[in-house]
Amino acid sequence: MYPQVLLHIAGAWRPAAAGETHPVVDPATEEEIGTHPVARQADLDDALAAAERGFALWRATSAFERARTLRRAADLLRERAPEIARVMTLEQGKPLAEATGETRAGADIIEWFAGEAQRAYGRVIPARAPNVTQLSLREPVGPVACFTPWNFPINQAVRKLSAALATGCSVVLKGPEDTPASCAALVRCFLDGGVPADVLSLVYGDPKEISDYLIPHPVIRKVSFTGSTQIGKQLAALAGLHMKRITMELGGHAPALVFRDADVDLAVKVLGGTKFRNAGQVCIAPTRILAEGPVFDAVVAGFAQAAERQTLGHGLEEGVTMGPLAHARRLPAVSALVEDAVARGARLVTGGQRHGNKGYFYAPTVLADVPRDARIMNEEPFGPVAIVNRIDGADALLAEANRLPYGLAAYGYTGSQVSADRMSSELEAGMVSINHHGIALPELPFGGVKDSGYGSEGGAEAIESYLSVKLVTRAAL
Repeated sequence: MYPQVLLHIAGAWRPAAAGETHPVVDPATEEEIGTHPVARQADLDDALAAAERGFALWRATSAFERARTLRRAADLLRERAPEIARVMTLEQGKPLAEATGETRAGADIIEWFAGEAQRAYGRVIPARAPNVTQLSLREPVGPVACFTPWNFPINQAVRKLSAALATGCSVVLKGPEDTPASCAALVRCFLDGGVPADVLSLVYGDPKEISDYLIPHPVIRKVSFTGSTQIGKQLAALAGLHMKRITMELGGHAPALVFRDADVDLAVKVLGGTKFRNAGQVCIAPTRILAEGPVFDAVVAGFAQAAERQTLGHGLEEGVTMGPLAHARRLPAVSALVEDAVARGARLVTGGQRHGNKGYFYAPTVLADVPRDARIMNEEPFGPVAIVNRIDGADALLAEANRLPYGLAAYGYTGSQVSADRMSSELEAGMVSINHHGIALPELPFGGVKDSGYGSEGGAEAIESYLSVKLVTRAAL
């Protein structure tokens, strides 16, 4: 039912050197379904040695051959999608349709970066002297340490792996301990597609122990992390101490502005659908819905209907549209935020409690008229909770949208070109989507500003941080 999870180091799928394991739990049943190995320093040393050997080999492989290898991996991921998606649902909880979509989208991401591998161009710079040639060259930065979360076991890892491998870097991937098997299946697709064994290692274990060892290690030249802002700041500080290049995709608290002239049906349909996807455990999910007075009641009612339409259950069951939270820690965390908001005067429109008594299910929830000092107005909820507040006027809407230190994604709905232009230029977010949901396609930049991190995990911009620029200037003899 659930595959054996192993580390991959230097071409071998193996248990941890010390033999330690940690349980993997199905969040819909709270039952242990398997284990993952716990890597310690001996395992990490082996992975680092492999990464050093692998980098020497992979950087010398032509961009054409790297691209061909990535395309084979994409084909394998598509072929294996039904099996991988089922495993993802067992360990993460999301409905099978969502897990299948995530896996297939991962193949598209690999293909995109395969093309980018062949377009990592340098340039010739016109010289001042007739006998001088000046070249700006692109070279892979070196072995990369990647840290990926549990909410999208394929999606988050595949962006980092594809960008690193496309540019000629080797990788040590610290996979998500809550969802290890689907991430391992992704790694297997790369290896079976032809990525040399030493080029890609996969480890699990204590996140702090692994990051504290890998990031300062002289073999590692770049760090890519997706996770909370709190942990991201700590890792960025550690990387800075050792002059390591970093990409940080951190937390969000995305505002969604609904102007009085918006198509409310469209806004509610799109925002409601994205809010409750993956039980709200999405960094770019709309969380603060800011609606002008004339449309406020319709937006509240629409979100309540979207919440109440959700069918909760095990993700492998027919007709289920929302699974559980991914692990036990999320239930009290989400509950505490909702209870705090209600205690401070927020109106509980629907939901607001645990669903059932087995599994980590939390009812889709809508809060209205939430005071600004409520914790949930300032802390990322990362659960199936939507906040709908009444705010009038473009200036006030934009001010509230930009109030928090987060700046990952922002959304807007309006029938006015003036309002659309203001959102485009004034919203402080790395990604702004107006009158549709147009974020996270492989060809688009993906990243935030302010406390939501820096660097891109998508589009042509994503490969920049995996490449170093070398100037070569030479005079003819």
